[in-house]
Amino acid sequence: MTEATERFFASLATRAPAALRNSELLRPVLTGTLQIDLVEGPVTDHWRVAMSPGRAEVTRADGEADAKWTSSPGLFDRLVKGETQAIAAVIRNEATFSGNVLLWLMFRRFFPDPPGARDPRRAARERTGRSR
Repeated sequence: MTEATERFFASLATRAPAALRNSELLRPVLTGTLQIDLVEGPVTDHWRVAMSPGRAEVTRADGEADAKWTSSPGLFDRLVKGETQAIAAVIRNEATFSGNVLLWLMFRRFFPDPPGARDPRRAARERTGRSR
């Protein structure tokens, strides 16, 4: 397990209020358990993230979950560093996902933007000279 991945999971509880904003529209989506299995050879590291509005609780357990992500530790390390995108990894068959896809879409809010990425709305405002 890489240090970046360890730090990522350790920070989820504190980052959850901002990443999992409470919204009536999102309330059903924000509640559930995501199992993340990082497989390297015969060794599998299990991470379970129980999410609810504004909260994320991380444990190192294997069990029933509403959604499941499986990948290599190296790929997950690149995700937590913002070096690759989760959806692209699934399309490239570097990872598998099953279950409630909306949970994964909410979870990926915890991943950083790629280095150098900018919000297109902010970039457009800067080009037109408008501030906001």
